[in-house]
Amino acid sequence: MERNDLIALVNRIKESTYSSEEEADLDIDMLTKNTIDPYAMEYIFQKEYEDLSSEEIVDKILSYKSIQL
Repeated sequence: MERNDLIALVNRIKESTYSSEEEADLDIDMLTKNTIDPYAMEYIFQKEYEDLSSEEIVDKILSYKSIQL
């Protein structure tokens, strides 16, 4: 996914104006399947990250590098 698409997706998840839980789950699944950062959802829902904008969250997600063993 492109950065702008991820920002829109994070905005939707943060706003949480879904008509059903299934609709929310689809967006959450889309985010987790299109990013490799295992903490992506924490950046959206954890109190310690509440001051991050959607753009900052996406930049943090995109900057994640997995450790090569």
